[in-house]
Amino acid sequence: MSAQRAPILDQTAMLLVKGYAWLPDLRRKAPGPLARTRLFGRQAVGMCGPEAVRFLYDEGKVRRRGTAPEPIVSTLFGHGSVHGLDGERHRARKELFSATARPPEAVAALTESVVSAWDEAAATWADRSPVVLFREAANAIASGVARWAGIPLSSADTDRLASDMVALVDGFGTPGPRHWRARIARVAWEGRLARLVKEVRSGSAGVPQWSVVDTVARHREDGEPLHPRVAAVEILNIVRPTTAACWLVAFAAHAFSLWPDQKARVREGEEEARSFAQEVRRFYPFAPFVGGTVRADTEWKGEPVPGGALVLVDIYGQHHSPELWKAPYIFDPTRFTGPPVEEGVFIPQGGGDVAEGHRCPGEDVVLSVLTALSRRLAELDYTTPAQDWTIPLGRIPTHPKDGAVIDASGPRRGSGSGP
Repeated sequence: MSAQRAPILDQTAMLLVKGYAWLPDLRRKAPGPLARTRLFGRQAVGMCGPEAVRFLYDEGKVRRRGTAPEPIVSTLFGHGSVHGLDGERHRARKELFSATARPPEAVAALTESVVSAWDEAAATWADRSPVVLFREAANAIASGVARWAGIPLSSADTDRLASDMVALVDGFGTPGPRHWRARIARVAWEGRLARLVKEVRSGSAGVPQWSVVDTVARHREDGEPLHPRVAAVEILNIVRPTTAACWLVAFAAHAFSLWPDQKARVREGEEEARSFAQEVRRFYPFAPFVGGTVRADTEWKGEPVPGGALVLVDIYGQHHSPELWKAPYIFDPTRFTGPPVEEGVFIPQGGGDVAEGHRCPGEDVVLSVLTALSRRLAELDYTTPAQDWTIPLGRIPTHPKDGAVIDASGPRRGSGSGP
């Protein structure tokens, strides 16, 4: 099969400049259903829609191994992680996450732990206000997930864990200081958790039975335990994405400031809070795209796709496509209260089958935590001082510039100014 020649100019620099707008813009300018480019020195094709999601998660056509560039592996995912595995090795490793983070009782226990940590922090906000909600949410979530996972930490360690997990996410999509801060954080926590795994295996350290740390330490593949460093990587791959929900909590505060009536709606009950959380995940930018590597020359919608090319499914563009969503730039949680959204349309943490494929197994956890914390925030008596609510699309990952500042000190301080 003869594929079209890829453009000579590599678009990596443009991705770093334009951020979330890069792939949607590229797709709009494409003469056909595929946007052809070069990224990270490789041929790449950008696509969108349920058919694109099915193509990406077809293991016969697309693989994950070797897809993520080294800077992303060394910050966001970690070397040897489940994200870079395919086939039976991927399914075997994913059993770890299915056993620890997917059962409803595990999701409920983790959420309860996070809410408890949130409530402990919120009780201090009146005396400390104004506070930056992004940071407060990160600390509460990291504290809650660490307790639940069985990671023994002091209060100072918990603060460090929160800032380092934020750094892992904040530094994956950019060069410079943010990136190197992420690398340093990963090395430190992989080393610390690898030592913990060794101590649990030797019996010199005790953790709760069936906790994440205990389960990962006992996990075997081909009859052998995971290398301690790889075990540490997978523990982080539960703690890190859960802590990353702090971005979504900041977006929830942004939504409440723009549409104050949403607070009363979220307070009505679980279904209303959950649909609000889903719309936050759709409306606001978090992951720009998800990708894989084409195994061999093939085609998509009649267009040739060369073997070895990166295939990128445009998450941000897909969630704002008028072909897939009615009034996509209107914040409307009721779109998640009717019939289920078509498979492959809503993909905030990837698509495909969560049990067998590469869809994030922690998605239920993130949704549960965001739902619970959105309700807590809606019930909180606070004002929003004057601040910069801008969400820069050129920054990956992005959040409100000032981190969503709130004042919970009561009527003696603050004003209700919004974005």
